[in-house]
Amino acid sequence: MNAASVITKQTVVIGLKASTKESAIEELMDVLVASGQIKDRAAALKAVMDRERKMSTGLQSGIAIPHGKTDTVDTIAAAIGIKKEGLPFDSLDGLPAQIIVLTVSPTSKPGPHIQFLAEISKALADPAVREQLLNAQSADAVVEVFCHDKAGLAAA
Repeated sequence: MNAASVITKQTVVIGLKASTKESAIEELMDVLVASGQIKDRAAALKAVMDRERKMSTGLQSGIAIPHGKTDTVDTIAAAIGIKKEGLPFDSLDGLPAQIIVLTVSPTSKPGPHIQFLAEISKALADPAVREQLLNAQSADAVVEVFCHDKAGLAAA
């Protein structure tokens, strides 16, 4: 899988308006719906929120990767939200999430889901990548970060 192909400028939000974990997930879900990647918003939102209730997807270093699986989508869909000041996300390190990557995948195809999460996690582990994302002034700049070889997401 080429994770960079999943990330598009239509699904990037710089200056996320949300102030809570739930509202951030909903705002990014609306972006996926508007982009045509999610047809059944309610089912996709339920899948992500159910997963979030089991265990927070707030990681550390300002990263959160909320995700869910539902067979109401045919392929993996992802949206990225950037909120420089961060928002509470029940993160492992207690810090606010500044970079939120929402992912919805088909239940019947677990391979791409796992691979995408691994690739995104690896890229975001790099402090330079996180800094570039937080300083990005446009959706194009965010996409460029993920398409660049340094992020570890370029086509193999």
